[in-house]
Amino acid sequence: MPEIEEAVCARVFALADSEEMDDPGYAAGVRAAVGTALLYGIEALQAADDLPPPVPTELLAQARLAASHAVSLDRVLRRYFTGYALLSNFVVEEVERTAPSASGYATRYLQTQTRVLEHLTDAIAEEYRRCTGLQVAGWRERRERSIEALLSGQIVDTSEIPYDFGAWHLAAIAWGAGAEDACRALAERLDRRPLLVPRDDGTLWAWLGGRAPLPVDALSSPLECLGAEASIALGDSARGIAGWRRSHRQAKAAMTIALREPRPVTRYVDVALVAATAQDDLLRTALRLTYLAPLDDERDGGAAFRETLSAYLRTRQNASSAAAVLGVDRHTVSNRLRGIEERIGRPLASCITEIGLALRLERLGLISGSDPKPSTAGVFADLALPGAPSAPNR
Repeated sequence: MPEIEEAVCARVFALADSEEMDDPGYAAGVRAAVGTALLYGIEALQAADDLPPPVPTELLAQARLAASHAVSLDRVLRRYFTGYALLSNFVVEEVERTAPSASGYATRYLQTQTRVLEHLTDAIAEEYRRCTGLQVAGWRERRERSIEALLSGQIVDTSEIPYDFGAWHLAAIAWGAGAEDACRALAERLDRRPLLVPRDDGTLWAWLGGRAPLPVDALSSPLECLGAEASIALGDSARGIAGWRRSHRQAKAAMTIALREPRPVTRYVDVALVAATAQDDLLRTALRLTYLAPLDDERDGGAAFRETLSAYLRTRQNASSAAAVLGVDRHTVSNRLRGIEERIGRPLASCITEIGLALRLERLGLISGSDPKPSTAGVFADLALPGAPSAPNR
């Protein structure tokens, strides 16, 4: 047995990198594992059962140690194959030397040894992969905690994170099938290095970093092809750790709108006003009371007025075009617009942006219809902007 063990150790150490055996503890573990594995193989041959005995815990521990030292699984398994091949050669040679007529024993031995080796290497590989998976999960958990701490303004050691936080950043939040592929495709299109952080809620936080700012028109081309079923919310491009945080906050704000108004890509710059208003309860209530509640007293609950306003806004405040969209005559649109002005107590030209914002918030379900209504029409008339035109272009 010592002769076999020395031969196997010599072969195993020859297969190792010099750096791998620099750790005395690891090298001693490899040597001990050789003896344990050989003894296990011999005991398995002597066992009456067809099933190999349980794999020794020492060998499983050595598999975990190899994983922690980043020794490849292929190299770990090659050591077992090498050791058992040498053991098989020794046994066959011994049988042929001492009992030439017992060739059938050698055949049975090789068959049994094959089963033992398969059982052993399967267990070693499973333990190695389990340990590697735990390491990856642990690293991901540490990275996620570091990212959250950075976002909250804490000072964090980012040396483990392969990303340049001093660069220019474009933050994204993606969700749906193919979210990671979509973010990687966007990073490739923009020639950026991605930092991807999967979240437990099914979203993917991403930052796309580069040494130079993005060109002004970098995101002007269609991005729908990035992911067939994925949705992405984007912040603005910004520099440094402060810009890294700000762009992420913008992506989160854009996401609140994207979830209610689904589209492949939602940019913060396109929804900034509605996203900011959605987070301001006082402003939402004011918009509701000022521009929408006065319309609710109509017999249809203000539906015709709202429909007319939407068409008027879509056609760049052109009454004739709005009439064509609605399928009514221009006079009807003009009368409705005049009626709206009477109810809100101010000319539309002075508040068209606010009305459009109020309608969009209502359409997104971000303004509640249960807000109290003003007691009389025109109660907010004193808030009209001075010098504003008295009537819209009709």
